[in-house]
Amino acid sequence: QVQLVESGGGLRQAGGSLRLSCAASGRTFSSYSMGWFRQAPGKEREFVAAISWSGSNTYYTDSVKGRFTISRDNAKNTMYLQMNSLKPEDTAVYYCAADRTAHRWATTAQGMGVPSRYDLWGQGTQVTVSS
Repeated sequence: QVQLVESGGGLRQAGGSLRLSCAASGRTFSSYSMGWFRQAPGKEREFVAAISWSGSNTYYTDSVKGRFTISRDNAKNTMYLQMNSLKPEDTAVYYCAADRTAHRWATTAQGMGVPSRYDLWGQGTQVTVSS
């Protein structure tokens, strides 16, 4: 059974960087499109970025474009989120998620940004950005 475990969260000052990792157990990781979401206190879960099973396609929400980079290493069963130029509004719990319908990819960012598309979630990692 595939499980997802996030790591790499922490406290940074505005303008700093963090790299989140999402490690997956199981042998079918390379067949799944993956996503990062975040949830700030009192707010709904928000789409951040998504990456196709091969890593050749990505989507980002507008607020992180040019600052965050999603990537994956299928040989290591791991997905990453490199976060640069962090802002206080990036403060949230960050979750990785898997769409376990093999080789499925939406034609729009909005399509990949729907939480119900993903049927496996990690436990989350806290990112706090101070001003």
